[in-house]
Amino acid sequence: MQKTIESTQRSFNTIRTGRASTALLDRITVEYYGTETPLKSLATISTPDATTITIQPYDKSSMGLIEKAISMSDIGLTPNNDGQIIRLNIPPLTSDRRKELVKLASKLAEEGKVALRNIRREGVDAVRKQEKSHEISEDEARSLLDDIQKVTDQYISKIDELLAAKEKDITTV
Repeated sequence: MQKTIESTQRSFNTIRTGRASTALLDRITVEYYGTETPLKSLATISTPDATTITIQPYDKSSMGLIEKAISMSDIGLTPNNDGQIIRLNIPPLTSDRRKELVKLASKLAEEGKVALRNIRREGVDAVRKQEKSHEISEDEARSLLDDIQKVTDQYISKIDELLAAKEKDITTV
């Protein structure tokens, strides 16, 4: 369940807020010599200021491929290539775009909750199977089921906290 929380947090990090963050580019892959390669493996990515991300490829011949991958991605930024460095300027968010990003964050949070519920279901099934084969008593099974539910509720509340923080981050001007 902790891994699910971490995965949800990584997903939230890829959602653009008003500030530049290298995490925005984590999901971008570039087709480099016929292989899908993560962008961070092909270039140095940095944020010189709050509204700019710079990408300096290790191999200058991959510049066009990186530019194309960024353009085709869903981050909504246009790369500027000066022959040495690719720059991404982060424009201020409009209110409509903020609403879309909040919806996206809610969707990602719901996916995290579904993953937690699936883990809970697997745990419940395992306890019921043990109870059926008389490995544990009915009282032990009930106690374990209660514990599983409590842990699930704790992790779901953690996802809700992460979502609230991300919504605040997106909507804060």
